[in-house]
Formats: sequence, structure tokens, C-alpha cells
Amino acid sequence: MGMTLTQKILAVHAQKDHVNPGDLINARIDVALGNDITAPIAIERFNESGAKTVFDKDRVVLVPDHFVPNKDIKSAMQAKILREFAHKHQLTYFYDAGEMGVEHALLPEKGLVLPGDLVIGADSHTCTYGGLGAFATGVGSTDLAAAMVTGEVWLKVPESIKFVFKGELSLWVEAKDLILYTIGKIGVDGALYQAMEFTGPVIEKMGIAGRMTMANMAIEAGAKNGIFAPDAVTEAYVKDRAVRNYVFYESDPDAEYAKIYEFDCSNIEPQVAFPHLPENVRGLSDVGEVLIDQVVIGSCTNGRIEDMRVAAQVIKGHKVAKGIRLIIIPATPYVYRTALQEGLFEIFLDAGAVISPPTCGPCLGGHMGILAKGERAVATTNRNFVGRMGHPESEVYLASPSVAAACAVLGKIGGPDQLQ
Repeated sequence: MGMTLTQKILAVHAQKDHVNPGDLINARIDVALGNDITAPIAIERFNESGAKTVFDKDRVVLVPDHFVPNKDIKSAMQAKILREFAHKHQLTYFYDAGEMGVEHALLPEKGLVLPGDLVIGADSHTCTYGGLGAFATGVGSTDLAAAMVTGEVWLKVPESIKFVFKGELSLWVEAKDLILYTIGKIGVDGALYQAMEFTGPVIEKMGIAGRMTMANMAIEAGAKNGIFAPDAVTEAYVKDRAVRNYVFYESDPDAEYAKIYEFDCSNIEPQVAFPHLPENVRGLSDVGEVLIDQVVIGSCTNGRIEDMRVAAQVIKGHKVAKGIRLIIIPATPYVYRTALQEGLFEIFLDAGAVISPPTCGPCLGGHMGILAKGERAVATTNRNFVGRMGHPESEVYLASPSVAAACAVLGKIGGPDQLQ
């Protein structure tokens, strides 16, 4: 029996000819990632271990991105712990101040995560890098500490589910809509500790930004990882960025899947996930009208330059509805600078938006847009759990950048004039 893409990557990193779902393996890692929330705990455990230095200063990456610019004394101390550790161990890739971006957008830009890699991060959305054809998954801070010492991780090989996307995308339907639709169909535990492998003609035409958006939200279906077979699109993205060699893997024709889903994208319209789970999905035509208070366009899911462009396309020539707060958060300095150079900031500012420096900020209820009791927000983020962006009696609705931008102009979700 052949192996899936996920199995092949794990087999190589475990130095085995073949692995099966359910096998327990020790695998070498290519990148270990931590941020300003999770890495301080890992660093404490690292120090307790007695280790003198990290296994490879080129493979441990630290990015303080959740509470930056620091919002208070505690967050400043968290960032300081990372800064001092990076200096002590001479880490090659520590991103601070003007270099810092949202980690899962920044690392692909910098060529630090690559096809065929095994990447772990003490952040659940590390699965983003599956968009490049890597096996990438989130781990706990203690696991990160162990990996920083040994360069290895202990894993159970997951089963794979194949998702085949056919047909043609309708106007304004984006990668975010496809992953929301998928989660709506299978549920937040529909891929529990399994690999979500995304394939089909629609995927083959999709750019890397869209692929990373879909891989990013694999965890919202309970998946261990999301993954795309690397191809010419991937090669075009990584060839001038890569800091080291990379390998393309693909699933064998006789690879075994736990399930196979096929979706006709011609029948998929823009999607909105209602509170308080990403599976609570409705097509835009079934939303009715929901009045809102705030719109956030950014995050590791949809803060890339492609997302900024589509949001600006919708907003151009319009004003943000009275009483609506529109917050634009470019995910990295590159996205920020490019949006500025392309005139996108002028469009956003003319409309009445606020532009933030790169940060995770409001996505996790950190800062830069926290919700008060009773407020509703449309966000291009990945989670809408109770209290995710602020008060436990606030509400978060997940949508694509185009839908979110339209909501900012209309002051509501839904209605006959949405995206017309």
C-alpha cells in the first residue's frame, strides 16, 4: 500500500521506509517555532532541563507577535524573555520591532518553512505551512522545549482525509469560503487528529495565499494538519525565498484515505460562520441581516497582501458605515509596505478605517480592537469562540476579506445589496 503526502514526510523525518496511520514515531524537525505567549513557558522548561544551548540556532525561530506592540507590563516582560533567550543562544531568526510580523505569514515570506519540512510550533495555527506542502502542526510549550533541546518530536502518524474541490469559483468566493464551507460540512471534530489533504482542479489554480488560508483553519476541524501537494505554484513562491533545500512529495496513487469528500465549488457562495463555532456556517444568501459594530481584516488567516487587495477592491470609493469601526491589520512589514506603495492605505483611510501595525492583536482578545459586552464583529480571523475577541457576551462572525469589507461599508452582514 502506498503512502499519503503526510505519511511520506513523516517517514523521511523518522528515517523509516514506510509509516502507517497509528504508528508512534520520533521524528527530526526542520523548524521549531514559538511566540510571546507560548515560548516563555518553553524557555522556562528549557532552562529547567539543564540544556546548554538549542539543538540548532538556525532551526529555532521566535516571533513575538500576539501582544505587540506591547500592550502592558506583562506583555512587555513576555517579549523580553524571548529577546534575552534569542540573544543568549544567538538565534539566527528572532524577529522583533520593525522586522516582526504575524508568525504564520512571516515565516513563509522569509523562506524559513518549505515544502517537505516537518515544522512544529507552540501555536495551534502552525498548520498554516501545509499550504506549502509541509507537515506542520501545533504542539504544547513543553513539547516545544523538548524539541529545542533534541531537535526531535514524538508523534502519532495521522490518517488522511482527501478533499477534492471541483467546478468553478463564483464571483467573490475565496479560499476562506471553501474552508468555512468544508468545516460547516464535517464539523469542528470532523477531522480529529487526521490530516486534511486538499486537492482537485480548483486547488491547482489556487495561489499560495489561498492555500495557506485553508491549511490555517484545518485545526478548526480538529485536524492534526492540513496539506497541499506542492506544484509549480509552490515552486514559483519558494524558489527565491528558500534559505535551504526543499523536497516536493506527493501522495501515491494507491494511498489509503479514511474518507474522501468531493465538493462542487460552482454551488458554493460566500460563507459566514456565526457564533460561537467555526462550523456554524451559513451561505451569505441565508444570513438575513445582522447589524454589527466592528470589522477586522487581518490575522494569520487573511492578513496577506492578496487579502488587502481584495478588501480594497470592495471598499474603494465607499465610506465605512456610520458607527462601524474598521480595523486593517497587515500581517507583516512586507504586506504593510506593499499595501502602502500600491495605494491601498489611501483607499482604507479615505473610507474611514484604522490601520494597525502587524500584530495578532484582536484575534485572540489581545488588543487593537477588543469587543465590549453586546458588540458584534465580522473578522477574517479563524475562531469565533465565546469571548474570543473580548467580552464573553460579544459575538464574532467569520468571513472572507471581501465579505468583511462589504460588511464595513453596509454596517451589517447580509441583505440584498451585499457584494453587489
